[in-house]
Amino acid sequence: MNELAISLDTQSSVPLYEQVYKYIKKEIQDGGLPFGKRLPSTRNLAKFLQVSRTTVDMAYSQLVSEGYIESVPCSGYFVCELDGLYRLEPESVLSETQTPEEERRYRYDFSPNGIDPDSFPQNIWRKLSKNVLLEEKQQLFWLGDPQGDYELRSTIAEYLHQARGVEASPEQIVVGAGNDFLLLLLCSMFGAGRRIAMESPTYKKAYDLFCNLSNEIKIIGMDESGMRVDLLEKTDAQTVYVMPSHQFPLGTVMPVKRRMQLLEWAAREPDRYIIEDDYDSEFRYRGKPIPALQGYDRNGRVIYIGTFSRSIAPAIRVSYMVLPKRLLCLYKERGRAISCTVSRVDQQLIAAFLNQGYYERHLNKMRAIYKARHDFLLEELRAFRGICRISGENAGVHLLVTFTNGMSEQEAIRRAAQYGVAVYGLSGYFVGDAKAPPEGTVILGYASLREKEIEEAAAWLRKAWL
Repeated sequence: MNELAISLDTQSSVPLYEQVYKYIKKEIQDGGLPFGKRLPSTRNLAKFLQVSRTTVDMAYSQLVSEGYIESVPCSGYFVCELDGLYRLEPESVLSETQTPEEERRYRYDFSPNGIDPDSFPQNIWRKLSKNVLLEEKQQLFWLGDPQGDYELRSTIAEYLHQARGVEASPEQIVVGAGNDFLLLLLCSMFGAGRRIAMESPTYKKAYDLFCNLSNEIKIIGMDESGMRVDLLEKTDAQTVYVMPSHQFPLGTVMPVKRRMQLLEWAAREPDRYIIEDDYDSEFRYRGKPIPALQGYDRNGRVIYIGTFSRSIAPAIRVSYMVLPKRLLCLYKERGRAISCTVSRVDQQLIAAFLNQGYYERHLNKMRAIYKARHDFLLEELRAFRGICRISGENAGVHLLVTFTNGMSEQEAIRRAAQYGVAVYGLSGYFVGDAKAPPEGTVILGYASLREKEIEEAAAWLRKAWL
């Protein structure tokens, strides 16, 4: 056998060797090349396909390493015996062109976790990535500081001071791959069994993480100002987890008076701390951004956590934590054993993105886009005023719709789904023993929907709910 009927696409982005490899692999899996079949030599196949011999060598080498073929000295390449692998097509795995049934149901998705995919600064990102790699810094490929590169931490410290009023030195900052990792790191520092107070509803991943790491959770009631400190005082909580600038999912902003009460609570005992999750403070559409709680702290009790995942893209897994100086010794004792989870290349890229002014321009652009969608959705929801009330507006990327006509949350979700619109229930964010109010409330995230899509989705919701 001196040839294989392989059709190569020289215009494809897939390398030629990979095309050869995939063709032979599929033929073996489908039984077209049975056990013991001798393959053409690399020289003959290269000549037949009119490609370099190196191309065929690379394809064969990959097949050998995966065990599909074997090289017999002085004889050539032969197909290996692969019992049970012929015609291997897992039914449970969807192809790239297939869509899960659940996804096909929805033409419009009001997910509160969405972003605008068209606004990612791809050209700038590509340019900065190229520049970072062209600098040929050998240290980029070393493990690096467990806290993250000093340059990035210094840049973050400067940004937080200017944008959020956070007082921090680079030495206080720890970089990690997402807020969840930083919360995990905190739990490892404090140890199991810590008593943590949380609101309900809240960020459910944080609740699950704390519970899974054997912490004791205290659910504290809320009012229009956020967590009630008077109820907190009645517990033996050691740590409080809050989102004072824009509570998720309710959108509550904690006023200064309540913030001071919370700081006073923390200052009364030596082992009390506040975890401030400032996940989306950049998106505020009325007035100036609310200063961070950490900026009011004079006793070193606030642990500040922020992220670039919400403002740039979820796939940009770069978050940061500002530790009070009083916790640095504990971090060095228990936390520095864990290496930084963010690639040093990505760290350098983010630092350049901030230092060269691209991040500020990107934020301004995204605020304008999301505000336009926020305002457009509010206008479309005017038709529902007789049956619901709207809350959570003027910040973030979602609104809350609470029905006043007796419609339950599940009924609203079901009716919307019948018309191909996905909305999300508030009840899914309640934790512990806390129960959702009797009035049905759904969440409408608008970040990933263009105005035309919002208009079309709202028209279907009018049919569903009115």
